[in-house]
Formats: sequence, C-alpha cells, structure tokens
Amino acid sequence: MTTPPDELQPDFLEFLYAWNLRAGINTPGVHRRVARWLMARQAGEDRRLLLMAFRGCGKSTLVGLWCAWRLSVQPELRILVLAADHALAARMVATVRRIVERHPLCRHLLGGDGMWATDRFTVRRKGAIREPSMLAQGIGGNVTGSRAELIVCDDVEVAGNCDTPGKREELRERLSECEFILTPGGTILFVGTPHCAESLYAPAEAEGAYLATYRRLRIPVMNTGGRSAWPERFPREMIRALQDRVGPLQFRRQMMLECASSGAARLDPALLVRYGEEPNYREANGRPVLSLLGRRLVSGGGFWDPAYGREGKGDASVLAATFCDGEGNHYLHRLAYITQDPEAQPDPATQQCRRVAQIAKELLLPVVRVETNGIGKFLPPLLRREMARAGAACTVMEYHSHKAKHERILGALDPVMAARRLHAHEAVFRTAFPQEMMEWKPGTAGVRDDALDAVAGCLLAEPVRMPGLPPAPRGASWRGA
Repeated sequence: MTTPPDELQPDFLEFLYAWNLRAGINTPGVHRRVARWLMARQAGEDRRLLLMAFRGCGKSTLVGLWCAWRLSVQPELRILVLAADHALAARMVATVRRIVERHPLCRHLLGGDGMWATDRFTVRRKGAIREPSMLAQGIGGNVTGSRAELIVCDDVEVAGNCDTPGKREELRERLSECEFILTPGGTILFVGTPHCAESLYAPAEAEGAYLATYRRLRIPVMNTGGRSAWPERFPREMIRALQDRVGPLQFRRQMMLECASSGAARLDPALLVRYGEEPNYREANGRPVLSLLGRRLVSGGGFWDPAYGREGKGDASVLAATFCDGEGNHYLHRLAYITQDPEAQPDPATQQCRRVAQIAKELLLPVVRVETNGIGKFLPPLLRREMARAGAACTVMEYHSHKAKHERILGALDPVMAARRLHAHEAVFRTAFPQEMMEWKPGTAGVRDDALDAVAGCLLAEPVRMPGLPPAPRGASWRGA
C-alpha cells in the first residue's frame, strides 16, 4: 500500500480522534489544545518548540501520537527521541511502534524489511536510508554521526541531572549536540516540566534562558482564576489534595510549571500544630495501646544525629522522637539536644548513648535510628549496650544518608507542614527548633539545621498514610437484603 495522496491525508486532530475512538475514550479539551498548537506550529514552519504541561497531562502520549502521524504523512522522516536515560526514551519509541501497528491510518507503514525493536524501528519507505525511522537514546549516549529531521527531547531534565551547577552545565553541553544531528530545516521539540530554579525551561525573559528563542505552549494544572485545565480528571479537590501531599515547592514546579527556587520554601513555625498532652499507655484485651490526643498511635521512633562538639560550638547532637497515627498525622513529641561533660566519667560517647537510651525508655520508642555519616559509625553497638542496661525494648538501626541535607529537610518537612499534619509538643517550642526553621535557607553555609535534619530523619522513615474515609452510603439492595 502506498502513501495516501496529500488531499486525502488527515490532519493530526483527526488522527488523534481516530485513535481515541478505536480505544473507546474521549478526547479531552487539553489534548485538543495541544494538538491544535502542534498543527499550527507546523503550518507556521516553526522549527524550535517547547511544550510544557503539568504531570499526568498525557503530553508524552500526545507527542508519541504526533510522531506516528508525522510518519504516516512522511514515511521517509527520521525521528530521534532523547530522554534523561535510554529506558525512558525507549518507552516513547515503543509506544509509537504500537500506534503504528494498530492505527488504521498507519497501515501503509507496515511491511518494511527494516529493524522492528522496542528502541528503534523502520517503517515501509522508499530509498535506502541508513538511520531507522525512529530511534531512542539517553542524553548520555553516543549520538555522534546520527541524522534526524525531528528531534524530540522528552524529559531530558530530571531531578538527578540538574541539582548542581556542574550537572546543569553538562546537560546543556550534551543538548548542544542536537544542532549537529538535525538536518537543515528540521524541528526540535522539547517536552517536560521544570525541576529546579535554573531549569532548561526557564521563561524566555529570564537571564540566560536556554530555550529563549523557542515557541512555547505552557499548560499549568490551574489557570490564574483557579480553573482546572482538565476538570474531569483533575477536579479542584484532587488538586488541593495533591498539593498537600507533595508540598508547595514541588507542586509549583511540576504542576504549575514555575521555576521556583527552593530558597522560597521557607519553613514557617506557624504551620506547626501545637499540643501539650502526653501519650497515654494502657492495655485493652491484653494488647498494649498507646494514644495521644485521643487518637491511637500506630508507629513511632527516634532519629539521632550525633556530634561531639562542645555545647554551642560546632554541630549539635540532636535526638528527635515522633509518633504517627493511622490518619497520617505526625507528632514531634521530643527534641533533645544531647550534651556531655568531657571531664566526667564515663567517656562522652557513652554519656550520650545513656541519655538517648533513657529517653527511648521514657517514651516507649520502638526504634532509634542513628545517622552513621561521619562520627556516628561506631555508636550503634554502644547504644545497643546502653539500651540493654536501661531495660529499653528499643531496636537500634543504622542510617546512612545519600542525599544532600537540604533535600532531605525539604522533602520531609515541606509536604507535611503544608498539609498541617505536623504536630509539635509545647516543649519543642522552648528549644532552638523554631528559630532554626525561621533562619533556615537551603544551601546557605553556617546556618543551624541539626534539629531540622533529625526531625526530617524521623519523618522520612515513616510510610505515607492516607486518612481513612467513611463507607459510601448505600440504599436498599436489589438483592432484597
């Protein structure tokens, strides 16, 4: 079967409708908007494009359909898909291959004698062209010598390759190779969401914007009037719940498409829910029950970030103790700055371990995690000995962090505080913790953050719990019950 004549070739919107009709799904307004923009940019011969849409919008699926449509119109087209890694790029290529196999308007592309794999395939086309019709490559792969009329940069920026200036510079250097791969008159399409303040997708008017000359379509999950871009799938209640879960910083970046700085995510002590009660232990039907504020606690533990500096000098040795109920509320019940007397006996390390064991026994903590980065490596065995001597039924676990401290603090505290699910005992407000929160700025040297780090360790060790909902009301059953 040959390529349909030009007057019979459907436009992309018709191609999209035909695919969704075959799948039995509707075409939402946000997808029609993207389709019309892609058609308008092609008709206007715009060759540098940036599509930014909120997470969950289906932008990669739409771009995959667009690639299949471009091949159906021009089988000799060569498409290169670049992503943060090869597996992510191969997912898009595999999706386009399935579309080509199943779409009724792509039947003339089948039957070629070229390669047909998950990360590359060749459709039926004229001539002997060296490159496949579509090829997947990670941004770190070797693409020298390749040629393409269309390059799709799908999620080339992710959290792991833009968190330092060096990584951002390396990413831009690798992307500059696209200009040498692209054939004259070809098109580059970037698709993604910002992951940092100095993002590839920074506004065109920003200083040093990498894609300043690109034609853009930006679709946040809500417009300035608070209207959802896809109300059937993302109603306002769901959007608010998502914002509570991920925190304001990640919501602004991934859903509102703002290149927000982490420095703007200041921790406000006013968002802590204050309480003064103590946990209540009792036994019911022979089973132990621990409750707080009338709510049964389901988990808890401590996190110890040890240090050996003198009080007021260097890092502080901090133990944080938290509890959690079944509704996902966290209770910061104790924040202890562990000190020692270097002139007294026993040695300072044992003094600190005895103090931690005493607190664990008082609060009935089931576990204490000890950060072993640096000087804490030999402390867990010593703490286990002191736990046994104190008669505390508490497990000691080693914790080694592989993330930057400011990332741990933001990732742990930002979401729960935004959702108002972090409660703090009134004794916590008499420590330096509130002051640390107000003065803390990510990445700033010399700012106290030992207590913040210890609290973050407690929160990150807890699984995410969603609040329970009452059963849905039910009327009379058709079964007569």
